[in-house]
Amino acid sequence: MRIITLNLNGIRSAWNKGLLPWLEAQQADVVCLQEIKAQHADLTAEMQSPDGLHAYYHCAEKKGYSGVGLWCRQKPERVIEGMGHGEFDAEGRFIRADFGKLSVVSLYLPSGSSSPERQEAKFRFMDYFLPILAAMAAEGREVVVCGDWNIAHQQIDLRNWKSNQKNSGFLPEERAWMSRVLNEAGWVDVYRSLHPDTTDACYTWWSNRGQAWAKNVGWRLDYQLATPSIASTALSASVWKDSRFSDHAPLSINFDYAL
Repeated sequence: MRIITLNLNGIRSAWNKGLLPWLEAQQADVVCLQEIKAQHADLTAEMQSPDGLHAYYHCAEKKGYSGVGLWCRQKPERVIEGMGHGEFDAEGRFIRADFGKLSVVSLYLPSGSSSPERQEAKFRFMDYFLPILAAMAAEGREVVVCGDWNIAHQQIDLRNWKSNQKNSGFLPEERAWMSRVLNEAGWVDVYRSLHPDTTDACYTWWSNRGQAWAKNVGWRLDYQLATPSIASTALSASVWKDSRFSDHAPLSINFDYAL
């Protein structure tokens, strides 16, 4: 089974940059999309029904903002939109698909970089979401939560860690929360389980300022966290950098697991 996660920074923009032909060549079983930046009426017929895939979207109420999606080769038995939280469900940040004993989630955790108010919203989301993660881990199912977590967990997860310790995405509180997700709630960071020491090759996001992409001054913000059993079946993980569809790069993981 192959799962890909990618923050699109706008599905229409990514589409025009060759997203669909690239994905077709990847032969993914599930594709988790974040930051759709579109509502259902904005999506073309092909976006709503990509060839050979079942598409599901949880769009934000605000136009041109946030939103998540799932493209699935096999039709899920159940799709759940939202977490039961009015503020964040209105922003389109969570969608889950269930296949037999497996669940795959596309997640877009808020960014706090634009203002102190958004950082407070990010902290509220984290407080609300941690018990949900713990509950999903305790369901007795295989679960993979993919997405843009907007947190670089460790020093090796970003190039300039020393100068970013007071910036959103690498705050001590955010890093401690991610540690709780892994150590208390029982999740496994699948990429790190396969590549415990990788630095430059792990980055999935680059600022549009300066020459961040050209100089690979990046951050690892996109993760696939999994329950331990399915995490143990992970065979390989890679970040695609040969072509660009947004300011994020796709993270692909292959599991020895059959849907």
